[in-house]
Amino acid sequence: MISQSTLVKLSPWPASAGGVRQYHAMVKPIGSICNLDCTYCCYLRRKELLGSSTKPQISDEILETHIHQYIEGQGSEPKMDRSVATQKPDSRTLPGILHFERRNRLSTPVIFMAILFAMLGLYQTAQAQQADSKQQAAAAEAPAEKGKPATGTGDLEKAVQNPVASLISVPLQNNTNFAISPFGRTQNVLNIQPVIPMNVSKNWMVISRIIQPIVWQPYANQNTGGQYGLGDMVPTFFLSPRKPGKLIWGVGPALTIPTATNTILGQGKLSLGPSAVALAQPGPWTLGALVNNVWSVAGSGSRPAVNQMLLQYFVTRQLKKGWYVTSSPILTANWEASNGNRWVVPFGGGIGRVMKLGFQPVNVTAQFYGNAVRPAGGSSWSMRLQIMFLYPR
Repeated sequence: MISQSTLVKLSPWPASAGGVRQYHAMVKPIGSICNLDCTYCCYLRRKELLGSSTKPQISDEILETHIHQYIEGQGSEPKMDRSVATQKPDSRTLPGILHFERRNRLSTPVIFMAILFAMLGLYQTAQAQQADSKQQAAAAEAPAEKGKPATGTGDLEKAVQNPVASLISVPLQNNTNFAISPFGRTQNVLNIQPVIPMNVSKNWMVISRIIQPIVWQPYANQNTGGQYGLGDMVPTFFLSPRKPGKLIWGVGPALTIPTATNTILGQGKLSLGPSAVALAQPGPWTLGALVNNVWSVAGSGSRPAVNQMLLQYFVTRQLKKGWYVTSSPILTANWEASNGNRWVVPFGGGIGRVMKLGFQPVNVTAQFYGNAVRPAGGSSWSMRLQIMFLYPR
């Protein structure tokens, strides 16, 4: 057993092909409680400080922080093509196999997000190179028109408020739900929801909107612990005219696919139903609503049936320099629940801005909502933060 912390300076190690170095890191908590019976250990006296009834274990909060910091640290020099994190299973400060299962669930979403951002970076680079090539070709063929911008900023600001716009976007939306009774716990849901329009004819297009949540769900019956992982996937498809009139609309199916990695993170049912969206954009305003209702059609027989509605109305007022104020609460109704636990009705809003990060157009927003109506034990208020990567067609 190691009796004290030691800082060792390692000499440079050889790099593999391409200058990539590999290493293996082992994390092992040490302390007064150990599976070895050494009479000379300096930690034996410290056992008295913990008390005989204390069983120290790594909490979920500390484990989550450790996993995030460890993976984030992999971007530092030297460059690595593989990193491994292990923990010695014979240490009694660890709570057994459940600990390792939680560690893997915590690592997976972070790695997934890193891969997503890497893919976005490659896509942005390809888009920039393609745009440069087109500009050079256009400049060679004809002189540029004076006073005419290459991209209409006002049109982009309008398009980001339109759920069925001909605009590829990748929103990363983080929803934090506070003060969940009875212990005042906090739930966090990160929605990755790419929106991709596809032309199917001269007059029609189909817009796919797929939401994949990554959820931290605290245990409702205790003041610590919870589950972290994927929630149920929610794809929606809208058929919409390519050249709408003053009323912009779309209709199509909505689904809920049971992709949750734990029973408390999803419904365990395949559900489907109709969805519709309608909006108008007079002047600087955007006014509209999106609604769907899904029913369970397959899934685990031991899980409750699903019959639920989602209604999101949105009101947005454009300001100067890409700024806007908005309110887009999401109302839900669980028709299978009792009357007092059926609705979630939030009120609130926030502010956002359409701008560029380098050459990449983005839409960033922050919104806050209070739940005026909610089921027993539900969250009393929430915060929604979002960054949306925009790819005009």
